[in-house]
Amino acid sequence: MAGSDPEKLISKADKLIKLSLTRRSADWKSATQLYEQAANGFRLVKDYEKAKVAFEKASKGQEMIASPWDTAKHMESAAGLAKELSNFIKVADFYRRASELYIVYGRPQPASDALAKGACALEDADGKEQMAFDLYRAVTSVYIKLDKYTDAATFLLRWGLAADKCNATNSPCKAYLSSIIVYLYAHDFKQAEKCYNDCSQ
Repeated sequence: MAGSDPEKLISKADKLIKLSLTRRSADWKSATQLYEQAANGFRLVKDYEKAKVAFEKASKGQEMIASPWDTAKHMESAAGLAKELSNFIKVADFYRRASELYIVYGRPQPASDALAKGACALEDADGKEQMAFDLYRAVTSVYIKLDKYTDAATFLLRWGLAADKCNATNSPCKAYLSSIIVYLYAHDFKQAEKCYNDCSQ
């Protein structure tokens, strides 16, 4: 099936959004569908770099046709592929962007989930714990805004553990103290005491 060749789909989609003397407006809707097909085709043959780029283009297309939810989903897909490629700067950037788009859509829970996925992906990569700090900070902030204090405290503790792993001096203490404060604010004195006792050992 010649129409399903991902390279040809990308080329055709690129032509649909390129303006010329005969084309005065870009056809983002059709191009986005082709980018999505190409991304899935590249992913199927395990060409993750091209699949990542196709998902970025599909995300841009969804943004142009005013669909922040799908824009964010494609950003998450690109982030997953960036992780496969060990491109951890892109992992953080894509998950952060997906989170921002979910917030635009009015969906803070998926926004915090995207940040959490990014932080976990970075933490799981050897030597990349430091890169996860900003995402842990951001996911904690979203959970606190959602009044999900237990989840916020959990990610503060994970942040502390990640900081411990990379021998950061002050970050573990800040993260652990912040988790205790969050538990106290939520009136979970038992968990706050347990956290304090665990951290002081």
